[in-house]
Amino acid sequence: MATKTPQTLQEAIIYFADYENCRKAVEAIRWPDGVVKCPSCGSEKVTYLANQRRWKCYEKHPKAQFSLKVGTIFEDSPIGLEKWLPALWMVTACKNGISSYELARALGVTQKTAWFMLSRLRLALQSDTEKFSGYVEVDETFIGGTARFMHKAKRERVMRGTRPDTGTTKPPSSARSSVVATANRVRPSFVLFRTLGARP
Repeated sequence: MATKTPQTLQEAIIYFADYENCRKAVEAIRWPDGVVKCPSCGSEKVTYLANQRRWKCYEKHPKAQFSLKVGTIFEDSPIGLEKWLPALWMVTACKNGISSYELARALGVTQKTAWFMLSRLRLALQSDTEKFSGYVEVDETFIGGTARFMHKAKRERVMRGTRPDTGTTKPPSSARSSVVATANRVRPSFVLFRTLGARP
């Protein structure tokens, strides 16, 4: 029977409190094909040392033993995976983001430790700027005030300082926006061309 994926923070903390669950989760991310490889030489001739919670590579090179943390953002950190993985779950599950104070309260660590964890996790989750493809949504809006509720004189003055903004999204998570000089059909087409890498 497959283990249910944690759906709440409480479930995530309980689930990742078991090291075996942490090990399986990190293994699935690091080696999706199921074959554990040495991070130093890439050899598949490794064996798991359960008592030490480490792997041993049988090729001849320094640092033949390695842990799950080696070669990851968790490396050189005394913080255990039972803290790192719930933190990762929170960062990816909380749509509005989380603060270091909130993470510290949830995991029972200091704010300084939580800040350090968030810094590494956010850096790891950053994606390179790449062209969108597939289904993409585009819309525009005026930023700077709601003109219809203003007096005519003020509306004309405010609209001179109001710039149209075009937003491009790749559901469900990626989004980009850019200020455009005019909201006619030509300028958004240029934004699409630049974002998608092909003319609409």
